[in-house]
Amino acid sequence: AADIRYCSRDAWMCIKEVDIGLAADLGTLQRLHHTGINSSLARELCYTARKMDSQEALSCGFVSKCLPSREEAIKAAVATATSIASKSPIAVASTKVNLNYSRDHTVEESLRYMSTWNSGMLQSEDIMKAAMASIQKGAQPKFSNL
Repeated sequence: AADIRYCSRDAWMCIKEVDIGLAADLGTLQRLHHTGINSSLARELCYTARKMDSQEALSCGFVSKCLPSREEAIKAAVATATSIASKSPIAVASTKVNLNYSRDHTVEESLRYMSTWNSGMLQSEDIMKAAMASIQKGAQPKFSNL
C-alpha cells in the first residue's frame, strides 16, 4: 500500500495470483478498492491477471504521475517526499489518519472525528512555528519530531 504512487512510462502492474490458482492473499484484494480505481476495473485486473500499463494506470487514477523514465520517477518521488518532510509531522500524520477515516465514514462522522484531532493538535507548538514562519517571508519552520 502507498499513499502516493508514481511510475515510469515503461512500468506495468498486474495481479498474477489467478494464473497460479490462487486468490491474491497478502492484502491486494482488500486494498485495491481503496486506490480509487473503479470496481469493474479492479475485478477485471484480478480475474484476468492482465498487465495494466502506465498510461492506463494514470488515466484510471491508480498512479498520480507517470514520468518518462525510472530515474525521473524516482527524482519526482524524492522531491515530493522532501516537500512532505518539510511540513509539520503531526499535521501530516493527522491528515493521513483523517483522510483514511473519512474514506470509510460519513461526512458528519468524519467532521466530528476531525474536531477531536484538531483539539489535540492545538497542544502542539507546530501551529505557532508555522504561523511565525509564514510571517517571516521565506523562513522555514523547524518542527519537532513526532
